[in-house]
Amino acid sequence: MPRVTRFAALTTAALLTASLAACSSPSSAGTDASSTDGAFEPITIEHALGTTVIETQPERVATVNWANHEVPLALGVVPVGMAAANFGDDDGDGLLPWVEEKLTELGAETPVLFDETDGIDFEAVADTDPDVILAAYSGLTQEDYDTLSEIAPVVAYPETAWGTPWREMIELNSEAIGKKAEGEELIADLETQISDAAAEYPQLEGTSAAFLTHVDTADLSEVSFYTTHDTRAMFFDDLGLTTPESIATASATTDLFALTQSAEQADAFTDIDIIVTYGGDELLTALEADPLLSQMPAVANKAIVALPGTTPLGTAANPTPLSISWVLDDYLALLAEAADKA
Repeated sequence: MPRVTRFAALTTAALLTASLAACSSPSSAGTDASSTDGAFEPITIEHALGTTVIETQPERVATVNWANHEVPLALGVVPVGMAAANFGDDDGDGLLPWVEEKLTELGAETPVLFDETDGIDFEAVADTDPDVILAAYSGLTQEDYDTLSEIAPVVAYPETAWGTPWREMIELNSEAIGKKAEGEELIADLETQISDAAAEYPQLEGTSAAFLTHVDTADLSEVSFYTTHDTRAMFFDDLGLTTPESIATASATTDLFALTQSAEQADAFTDIDIIVTYGGDELLTALEADPLLSQMPAVANKAIVALPGTTPLGTAANPTPLSISWVLDDYLALLAEAADKA
């Protein structure tokens, strides 16, 4: 039976369980979600999929989709359930290293990990009896949101699916658990870390960068790239890099986080100094051998950062609250090496 069908059959029982759990002693995994002064005022959060009202202090926090769990964890709150890592998880335990380190620091056991290989496991989310579900950075559909909202209040993305900047993800998710002030402090701390680290690589300032999506070396007839609506491209600005006019122009007519165009139009990308993408030596060899793509200045100059997609470093370009500190120096060093060749 499909998950949604099973969930529908269990919704009444799950909600009854959640109601009873909310009246009992909270799990240790859901504690410490109070605001600094101990008071909690009802919160109303507007987002792309509706309006969410959180009436009482959440004690059991669940998160879905990528990285939302890092916000409560960074603020000392251990979720009762969260999505298992499905990208860059080199040891297969469902946890990226910075998440595992934080759980150890907090003396906490691993929360329930939701397998989202085939989409959100609504039944598993309901089984954790959450008081709130965080998804400020996500790709929720309206149907996903409506189904999750039957379980608990849901905080979805503010405007664009998979397009929530890391600062806004922290702002929305921290506010939803009654830790708005702490969230603002976290943002300020990360901004300082980023600016201090980027200052060590002056060659990045003003260098233009574009992020190609996963490149198929068996078919280079098309070029796919992340638009300015994607958090990978947004992160370039934090690091002192600039957006090429070609990418900015293409992004202006869409709200999609990625676009594709024919390799025959590769000459449109002559304003790209460095390219970031996922892959290894095989990818670099293929790009350099391709008669069209090899004409791109970044390829001709070998000014390419190829991130391994199967390791934690592969997630470096997509900034999240806990990963920024963990990968910042390594990522900057790779970008600077490419900038030196541009």
